[in-house]
Amino acid sequence: MYFIANWKMYGDLKSLNSMKKVIRFSKINIKKKFKIVYCPPYTLLDSFSKKINKTKIELGAQNCHFELYNGPYTGSISPTMIKKIGCKYVIIGHSENRLEGENDNLINKKIKSCSKCNLNIIFCIGESLSEKKKNMTRKVLKTQLLKGLSKIRFLNKILIAYEPVWSIGTGVIPKIKDLEKDIIFIKNILKNNFKIKNPKVLYGGSVNDKNVKNLASISSIDGFLVGGASQKAKKFIDIVKKTIN
Repeated sequence: MYFIANWKMYGDLKSLNSMKKVIRFSKINIKKKFKIVYCPPYTLLDSFSKKINKTKIELGAQNCHFELYNGPYTGSISPTMIKKIGCKYVIIGHSENRLEGENDNLINKKIKSCSKCNLNIIFCIGESLSEKKKNMTRKVLKTQLLKGLSKIRFLNKILIAYEPVWSIGTGVIPKIKDLEKDIIFIKNILKNNFKIKNPKVLYGGSVNDKNVKNLASISSIDGFLVGGASQKAKKFIDIVKKTIN
């Protein structure tokens, strides 16, 4: 089971103090079959890398540029840069970035570069509320998968994070039966269209310590992409505990 902490645009050096409890928890539970990955803002990547060195916790970035190495892209960071600073993971295609203009073609270019850099990719897909109301969920998910993963070679390094856009930050989560069907639908596309034998699909969208037990009852879910609840050590630890116990 994967537990990805996406801090978004939150956190400073004082926030590193919250890691003490999580590091201690990960050491005590090292025999459990779960992986914790923190994705803080770019400004904290170096500090996080040093903090979690020699622990079971791994580091990820929240996004990156499509250019593999470097170039005249002011304010951008390449896959190679985040790799060198200690990242093993990167989030690509998050709906908040899609809303700012990222399209499927750009996302595909980023995934290609990250694959060449040997990064594990957390590829986000999900439908908007209007698309859901029009019963377009499956169509949207399939399109995002087919375009985003087009001509990608190293598919074993990719985790799919299904995040319904209408669920992110709203406190509203899908009905368990509907979510289970959507997760299976995603896995079938990955198996049939991309020949991935054991695809990993995470769920994200208002995951917290109150609803995770219910979400974890879906056997096809391979973990969670956690936003706001991951910023508090106790809440994040509770999410892991309630899932693996």
